[in-house]
Order: sequence, then C-alpha cells, then structure tokens
Amino acid sequence: MAVFSHAQSLRLVHGLTMRLVADMHLGKTDDFTLRQLALLLTIYRETPPHTVRGLAAKLNVTKPVITRALDAMGRVELVARRRDLADKRNVIIQRTVKGALFVERLGDEMTRLAAELDDQT
Repeated sequence: MAVFSHAQSLRLVHGLTMRLVADMHLGKTDDFTLRQLALLLTIYRETPPHTVRGLAAKLNVTKPVITRALDAMGRVELVARRRDLADKRNVIIQRTVKGALFVERLGDEMTRLAAELDDQT
C-alpha cells in the first residue's frame, strides 16, 4: 500500500468529495454532509447494533443531530430504523441494500482515486 504525501491525501479526499457531489446522486435529499458520511460509515463499518443514543455518543453530538441525519439518509433508503423490541425507548438503526451498495461504491471510488495518485508518483 502506498503512503501518500500531505498534498496527495488532500487530493484524494477532494476527489472523493467532488465525486459525492457531482456523480453519486442520492435522489431528492439535501446535500450529503460530512456528518452524514461519518454516520453512514460508522453504521456500515462498525459492528451493529446501532442506536441513536449510541451513535450520538460516538460522534459526540446530540440525539436530535443524529435523528436529522438519519431522516435525510432514510429518505433515500441508505438506512432504516425500527424500535428495539426489548427496550421501546431505543431506536435500532438498520443497514439497507441501497446503503450497502452506496458504501461499496464509495470504497471503489476511493480505491480508483488512490490508484490514480499512486500512478502519478
């Protein structure tokens, strides 16, 4: 695995965010925010179950912040929510097929961009 310079790392992040804005349309939603990206990757990369309370603590934000982000991602079916049957106060965040495919495309795009940077060195 290549180790990138500071400038290359920033180009990689820039390329991915440009791709998110320009090409990876999610349908009728607000702009896909950095917070939503962090939340989505937490849900898909870390072992479930995930709750609103747990995600808020992990990202060091309030529960309403997580709820708003989940509302936006839920509208485009990247995540789903259901009540915890064992504790009705908790909301369990579930992965979706559409969300899994979106995260997979993000990984593919990051790999492609990294390969382009590696080829340039």
